[in-house]
Amino acid sequence: MEEGSFFKPIAHIRNAFSAKFGIPRQSGLVEEVISRIEFLREYRDPNAFRGILGYSHLWLLWEFSEHVGRWSPTVKPPRLGGNMRMGVFATRSPFRPNPLGLSCVRLVDLVQEEENGPVLLVAGADLMDGTPIYDIKPYLAYADSHPDAKCGFADKQKEHQLLVEFPKELRGRLAQEDVAAVIGLLSADPRPAYQHDKNRIYGMEYGGYDIRFFVKENQLTVCDVTLLKK
Repeated sequence: MEEGSFFKPIAHIRNAFSAKFGIPRQSGLVEEVISRIEFLREYRDPNAFRGILGYSHLWLLWEFSEHVGRWSPTVKPPRLGGNMRMGVFATRSPFRPNPLGLSCVRLVDLVQEEENGPVLLVAGADLMDGTPIYDIKPYLAYADSHPDAKCGFADKQKEHQLLVEFPKELRGRLAQEDVAAVIGLLSADPRPAYQHDKNRIYGMEYGGYDIRFFVKENQLTVCDVTLLKK
């Protein structure tokens, strides 16, 4: 008889990602995105955070909470065009036996709030708003960094950057602190790798806004920014 363990979240992440489309494919790719980690009441003891500001980066263990579906032994990685199968354990797909994600983020600050207790501010997260977090561990460069590591098919599919044209009048509709984050997200090309229709208008939600854009060659142009209805 198989034995299992029950885990419960210790925190949830809070940020401007209200939808999956547009979230960076890996953590650390868009440093301009700042997220909050808010802890459940029973984990707000300040002693649990003693010494954490001595680290520059943290590992987050979290759940693909928006993923619906059973695990599959093979998956179709988006960066391979969505038409080539790889073993699930050779990818970071959410279609896993246990829907767990692992992300490395930069620690910006630890703040103490009257309502939420200790809150971690982190940069470069690739988690959707509200994602449950199960554990946090410090990143140790001497043990966790392997500059000569091979990265399988991912080495051949490194992230490319788009030139972003974001008209001033449209940038002005966003909060000033969100502009750099949006440009970083768009430059990372949020489209699936198999979509290259230069006439298609795409939409990305961020910070309560619907950001519309199209891509021709290596340039992405923002064509509209609209406040989403609540």
